[in-house]
Amino acid sequence: MLLFLIPAVASAQVTNDDIENRRLLRTEETITSTTTGCTVQRSCVDERLTGKCIEYHNDQWFEFTPAASGRYFINIGGQKCRDVRGVQLVVLTGKPCQPATYRVLSCTSLGTQDDVFVTLDSLQAGKPYLLDVDGYLKDFCQFSLQVSRRAVGMPVSYFPPSPTRVLPTASHTVELSWTIPDSLAMAPACRVMRREVHQYRSTEIRLVPVRRDTYGQPEMNYTVTDTLPEPGTYDYQVVTTKADAGPAPVRLRQWWYAYGPAATLPGTADRTVLELPLRKYPGNARLSVVITNPASGRVLLARQLVNQPANRRQAEVPVRKWQEAGIEKIAVEITCHPPRGHFFTDKLLLALPPQAALR
Repeated sequence: MLLFLIPAVASAQVTNDDIENRRLLRTEETITSTTTGCTVQRSCVDERLTGKCIEYHNDQWFEFTPAASGRYFINIGGQKCRDVRGVQLVVLTGKPCQPATYRVLSCTSLGTQDDVFVTLDSLQAGKPYLLDVDGYLKDFCQFSLQVSRRAVGMPVSYFPPSPTRVLPTASHTVELSWTIPDSLAMAPACRVMRREVHQYRSTEIRLVPVRRDTYGQPEMNYTVTDTLPEPGTYDYQVVTTKADAGPAPVRLRQWWYAYGPAATLPGTADRTVLELPLRKYPGNARLSVVITNPASGRVLLARQLVNQPANRRQAEVPVRKWQEAGIEKIAVEITCHPPRGHFFTDKLLLALPPQAALR
């Protein structure tokens, strides 16, 4: 959905918390806002329209009416959030506060505080579009928002990854290979971005210029290596840069690597991993899992998933960093949206294995 921030000083609730007071946006106008203090008008939203994409918590409303038809970009930046997760954004058409008339055009959960853009194709001139911004998994954020003809930042990615897409590795060196399609041959360079799952933002670790021969023809295939600084789960992305008259940045590849000693022991129980009791929930139920340090209240991990009881790996949570930080117990809040019936929330207090048991 959208982005939120928790400022150091408490701030008043924004006026566009309610849909009838939605803020009107002009093309290329950049506004700043915060989700702190926002509430949800339950009669004006319907989670069945957005599926597992969003769980409404502290949303606010905007409206945009393009003067000309075509492609637009929703640029989200400057996020300063309490937790890692950032904001969520829903773009829809329909009559305000009449969910039966809504048609969702885009639903995005950021999962990071990167500067990103959401692409909206074939918008119609003179037609109003509603934008609903919310904190992802109950995060609180300050953010900037812009509707523009020009994309700013990186294309939005999907987070968190499917467990089947995480590549375990015991090596601190990873090799990244990608191909530039003909349609992007005029891109000046590629940005190699890296983020450990607990970090707020991605870091550009390499800028790889597109090489050209003496005839000006681009080289299409590239390979670079990177050294992982410490054990953890890492998100790598390769994103093109934009030429003056070229297309918006495009993500060419994305990889997730789980780096640590346990990667050398497939099939062996990893004592740095805690298994959550997810098999008790119905298959295909939408689960929101939020883990906090009960001593400080700080969110350690947040995850949304579709429950697959037969997939044991889906329930595994790495706890090495928490053990090393001296955390002995974690508070786990699991909200279940079953395929049928009403949602409910379970709250658990789980003990971590002592670090000495890992040696």
